[in-house]
Amino acid sequence: MDPSLGKFDVPAASIPVIPLVFMSVLIPIYEFLFVPVMRMFTGHTNGITHLQRVGVGLVLSAMSMAIAGAMEVKRKNEFNQHNHRTSLFWFSFHYAIFGIADMFTLVGLMEFFYSEAPAGMRSL
Repeated sequence: MDPSLGKFDVPAASIPVIPLVFMSVLIPIYEFLFVPVMRMFTGHTNGITHLQRVGVGLVLSAMSMAIAGAMEVKRKNEFNQHNHRTSLFWFSFHYAIFGIADMFTLVGLMEFFYSEAPAGMRSL
Protein backbone atom coordinates (compact mmCIF):
# COMPACT_ATOMS: atom_id res chain seq x y z
CA MET A 1 0.00 0.00 0.00
CA ASP A 2 1.19 3.51 -0.77
CA PRO A 3 0.74 5.39 2.52
CA SER A 4 0.70 8.87 1.00
CA LEU A 5 -2.33 11.15 0.78
CA GLY A 6 -1.26 13.84 -1.63
CA LYS A 7 1.94 15.35 -0.21
CA PHE A 8 1.49 13.76 3.22
CA ASP A 9 2.92 10.40 4.19
CA VAL A 10 0.58 8.80 6.71
CA PRO A 11 2.25 6.47 9.22
CA ALA A 12 0.66 3.02 9.28
CA ALA A 13 -0.16 3.35 12.97
CA SER A 14 -2.23 6.50 12.23
CA ILE A 15 -4.57 4.88 9.69
CA PRO A 16 -7.22 3.92 12.32
CA VAL A 17 -7.62 7.64 13.04
CA ILE A 18 -9.38 8.14 9.67
CA PRO A 19 -12.81 6.87 10.88
CA LEU A 20 -12.52 9.11 13.95
CA VAL A 21 -11.89 12.14 11.76
CA PHE A 22 -14.92 11.32 9.62
CA MET A 23 -17.01 10.71 12.72
CA SER A 24 -16.02 14.00 14.36
CA VAL A 25 -16.92 15.89 11.17
CA LEU A 26 -20.19 14.05 10.58
CA ILE A 27 -21.68 14.07 14.10
CA PRO A 28 -22.55 17.80 13.98
CA ILE A 29 -23.97 17.35 10.47
CA TYR A 30 -26.02 14.43 11.76
CA GLU A 31 -27.34 16.36 14.75
CA PHE A 32 -28.12 19.62 12.96
CA LEU A 33 -29.25 18.32 9.56
CA PHE A 34 -30.32 14.68 9.63
CA VAL A 35 -32.20 14.65 12.95
CA PRO A 36 -34.41 17.71 12.20
CA VAL A 37 -35.27 16.41 8.72
CA MET A 38 -36.10 12.94 10.02
CA ARG A 39 -38.07 14.49 12.90
CA MET A 40 -40.37 16.12 10.34
CA PHE A 41 -41.00 12.77 8.64
CA THR A 42 -41.25 10.48 11.65
CA GLY A 43 -42.44 12.77 14.44
CA HIS A 44 -39.95 11.06 16.79
CA THR A 45 -37.96 13.47 18.99
CA ASN A 46 -34.62 11.92 17.96
CA GLY A 47 -35.52 11.61 14.28
CA ILE A 48 -35.34 7.82 14.35
CA THR A 49 -35.48 5.40 17.25
CA HIS A 50 -32.39 4.14 19.04
CA LEU A 51 -32.74 0.66 17.63
CA GLN A 52 -33.20 2.02 14.09
CA ARG A 53 -29.89 3.89 14.53
CA VAL A 54 -28.19 0.70 15.63
CA GLY A 55 -29.69 -1.16 12.66
CA VAL A 56 -28.50 1.48 10.19
CA GLY A 57 -25.05 1.35 11.78
CA LEU A 58 -24.86 -2.42 11.48
CA VAL A 59 -25.92 -2.34 7.82
CA LEU A 60 -23.30 0.33 7.12
CA SER A 61 -20.68 -1.76 8.95
CA ALA A 62 -21.45 -4.71 6.70
CA MET A 63 -21.19 -2.46 3.63
CA SER A 64 -17.87 -1.11 4.89
CA MET A 65 -16.46 -4.61 5.33
CA ALA A 66 -17.64 -5.61 1.83
CA ILE A 67 -15.92 -2.56 0.36
CA ALA A 68 -12.79 -3.30 2.41
CA GLY A 69 -12.72 -6.85 1.06
CA ALA A 70 -13.13 -5.66 -2.52
CA MET A 71 -10.38 -3.08 -2.05
CA GLU A 72 -8.07 -5.70 -0.58
CA VAL A 73 -8.60 -7.95 -3.61
CA LYS A 74 -7.96 -4.98 -5.91
CA ARG A 75 -4.84 -4.00 -3.96
CA LYS A 76 -3.45 -7.52 -4.13
CA ASN A 77 -4.17 -7.88 -7.86
CA GLU A 78 -2.65 -4.48 -8.66
CA PHE A 79 0.55 -5.40 -6.88
CA ASN A 80 0.80 -8.96 -8.23
CA GLN A 81 -0.07 -8.12 -11.85
CA HIS A 82 1.33 -4.60 -12.33
CA ASN A 83 3.71 -4.17 -9.37
CA HIS A 84 1.75 -1.02 -8.46
CA ARG A 85 0.93 -0.05 -4.89
CA THR A 86 -2.61 1.20 -4.22
CA SER A 87 -2.89 4.60 -2.57
CA LEU A 88 -4.29 5.04 0.92
CA PHE A 89 -6.85 7.40 -0.65
CA TRP A 90 -8.79 4.42 -2.03
CA PHE A 91 -8.96 2.85 1.42
CA SER A 92 -10.40 6.03 2.92
CA PHE A 93 -13.83 5.27 1.40
CA HIS A 94 -14.43 2.21 3.52
CA TYR A 95 -12.95 4.00 6.53
CA ALA A 96 -15.43 6.84 5.97
CA ILE A 97 -18.37 4.44 5.81
CA PHE A 98 -17.04 2.66 8.88
CA GLY A 99 -16.89 6.02 10.72
CA ILE A 100 -20.50 6.73 9.79
CA ALA A 101 -21.48 3.23 10.91
CA ASP A 102 -19.72 3.77 14.25
CA MET A 103 -21.51 7.07 14.63
CA PHE A 104 -24.92 5.48 14.16
CA THR A 105 -24.20 2.34 16.18
CA LEU A 106 -22.30 3.78 19.14
CA VAL A 107 -24.48 6.85 19.57
CA GLY A 108 -27.64 4.77 19.18
CA LEU A 109 -26.45 2.20 21.71
CA MET A 110 -25.38 4.82 24.25
CA GLU A 111 -28.72 6.63 23.99
CA PHE A 112 -30.61 3.34 24.20
CA PHE A 113 -28.70 2.21 27.29
CA TYR A 114 -29.11 5.63 28.91
CA SER A 115 -32.86 5.65 28.28
CA GLU A 116 -33.27 2.12 29.68
CA ALA A 117 -31.04 2.48 32.73
CA PRO A 118 -32.53 3.32 36.13
CA ALA A 119 -32.05 6.94 37.20
CA GLY A 120 -29.55 5.98 39.91
CA MET A 121 -27.25 4.24 37.46
CA ARG A 122 -27.23 6.79 34.65
CA SER A 123 -24.07 8.51 35.83
CA LEU A 124 -22.16 5.23 35.59
